Amino acid sequence: MEERLHKILAQWGIASRRHAEKMILDGRVRLNGTVAQLGQKADTQRDRIEVDGVIIQPTQRPQHLYLLLNKPVGVVSTCDDPWQRSTVLDLLPEALQQGQGLHPVGRLDFDSTGALLLTNDGELTFLLTHPRHQIPKTYNVWVQGRPSEAVLQQWRQGVMLSNRKTSPAQVRVLDRQMGKTLLEIVLHEGRNRQIRRVAEQLGHPVLELHRVAIGPIQLEQLPPGKYRTLTDYEINFLQTETISPKQGIGP
Repeated sequence: MEERLHKILAQWGIASRRHAEKMILDGRVRLNGTVAQLGQKADTQRDRIEVDGVIIQPTQRPQHLYLLLNKPVGVVSTCDDPWQRSTVLDLLPEALQQGQGLHPVGRLDFDSTGALLLTNDGELTFLLTHPRHQIPKTYNVWVQGRPSEAVLQQWRQGVMLSNRKTSPAQVRVLDRQMGKTLLEIVLHEGRNRQIRRVAEQLGHPVLELHRVAIGPIQLEQLPPGKYRTLTDYEINFLQTETISPKQGIGP
């Protein structure tokens, strides 16, 4: 059965759908000896597919892996980096770095820490990062100063960023210390550097940002730079959410 080439590469764990599209655009994929074009279809039982000169066989498809990583500060949430900075894949054993197709689901900023999913299930990655899926993500965030209740309520209701209002968020105070406040923030969307931009706009810049949970997937006591495999319950949650996403998000 024919399917689009980038979808096949995602199913085989070669890359996420978006990364597979870029690989095709960069000329790294060949179909039956010819450089592939974006949008082309292929039949894995009939056609020869090459990535970087290596023929890909359906029997070589790796077993799906689902990992939770505690990303430390100073590590980029990508598979490679043009500036040679450490990536999240560098934190994994060598056996998982090569030939498994692992990649991060979404990202955390260079200066942010905490929960980050890694998988080689390209289809799941595509679905989880699609805007219509609104899995809540929980952050512990130290901000400068002491935000007033009015400021916190404004954050909860939504703030204009790049001419578009942010979705309602859950924001509550966990601790206050000299000159700074610890907030728990639950978001249902993931716009670029959203928490940092909102905090800056409201006059309370972020000092530290740590993601502690993705839905029910809790970081808990996982040390920085370490990873664990997801439980069957956690995997089932992700798969169920992408099949039947919730229609409302609530404040």
